Amino acid sequence: MSSNAAPRAGFLKIEGLSKAYQSDKPVFADVSFTVDKGEFVCIIGHSGCGKTTILNVLAGLDTATSGHCFMDGREIAGPSLERGVVFQSHALMPWLTVRQNIAFAVKSKWPDWKAAQVNQHVALHVDMVGLLPAIDKKPSQLSGGMKQRVGIARAFAIQPKMLLLDEPFGALDALTRGTIQDELMTIVRQTQQTVFMITHDVDETILLSDRIVLMSNGSESAGRYVPGGVAEVVVNPLPRERTRAQLHHLPGYYDMRNHIVDFLVSRAKAH
Repeated sequence: MSSNAAPRAGFLKIEGLSKAYQSDKPVFADVSFTVDKGEFVCIIGHSGCGKTTILNVLAGLDTATSGHCFMDGREIAGPSLERGVVFQSHALMPWLTVRQNIAFAVKSKWPDWKAAQVNQHVALHVDMVGLLPAIDKKPSQLSGGMKQRVGIARAFAIQPKMLLLDEPFGALDALTRGTIQDELMTIVRQTQQTVFMITHDVDETILLSDRIVLMSNGSESAGRYVPGGVAEVVVNPLPRERTRAQLHHLPGYYDMRNHIVDFLVSRAKAH
């Protein structure tokens, strides 16, 4: 199941990344992989393997101990509106309406836009996530799923070169989660957005991603510490036009699911 394809051009390139809070025990070391333009890549692993740290480095919110990250030929250094981030907690400003929350981001990206242009752009993206009836409501008046939809609309509204998703559906109930996953997938296909996402959910990974990076945790082995890192990269063989409802009917689904579950149970952590 591992990828033996030709080397990828790599819109996003991660080269030799490591993070150590304690110099002799890096959380992970020598992490290298690429994400192509228009590709959806998920990273999956247990808590503590460093996947959130990698996403935060890509977002410009954290720095690696060593290694480099390049996007579109330039090294990532600090936050940028070229990268849209959606966290598990929606991170909306509670005193602003849906419209104002998204407009705030849009105005940051295009400060010269007139109010009418901003408004039109905001409405378009609110409509994209099906929230036009709630556009003038504040976050306190919205359900958890609606807040996450606003977060997704805001991330897409700045038209980033890459979308970074940090378990954005982790706090939602299964039904809401499934609906928003299908919606996200439709929007990503329409916009051909490049996406890097971290998750614990195996089915979510199989539904959304083109490739899956399996990450192991650091561990003591025969009295020696082995840092975590990329154990394997799995290419998703399922047809791209898939939905959550039909997923388990697709040929190859169970083989792929069993492969990832087996990794998480037996290989991701040393026993």
